[in-house]
Amino acid sequence: MVHVVLFRPEIAGNTGNVIRLCANTGAILHLIKPLAFELEDKKLKRAGLDYHEWARVHVHESWADCVAFIQPQRIFAFTTKGMQNSFNVKYQANDVLLFGNETRGLNDEVRAELALLNTQFVKLPMKEGRSLNLSNSVAVAVYEAWRQLDFAIIEQ
Repeated sequence: MVHVVLFRPEIAGNTGNVIRLCANTGAILHLIKPLAFELEDKKLKRAGLDYHEWARVHVHESWADCVAFIQPQRIFAFTTKGMQNSFNVKYQANDVLLFGNETRGLNDEVRAELALLNTQFVKLPMKEGRSLNLSNSVAVAVYEAWRQLDFAIIEQ
């Protein structure tokens, strides 16, 4: 399955929803610090509805630590500024789906490093000047990747 990376997430409820999504699809979740909440946050647990035990979640001190851990072959950074429609991508197992935080997205330093890693900047189609909630964006992307992988079940 794919790796979902949340770069410095800010809203516990969004991260909880993504934990639940990953538990149900087999995607592996990576959280990059600093987190704007504690992993024991009640909102996070409520949104995840105790699915934490079925999700594979890794917390990394930095983007560099995350890259070293995953050693990705392909990275797709989701951004409203992306040039490629995410539905035109042919996803493969172990692809990295990277999402910036809720208010600022990905910072300039990470964007510059992503360019060196041959990252593809993609976007979800939507009306001009709009954006989706982070957990909704992750759900759309993960389910499209999983669909393309024929809904393969990866044992955890």
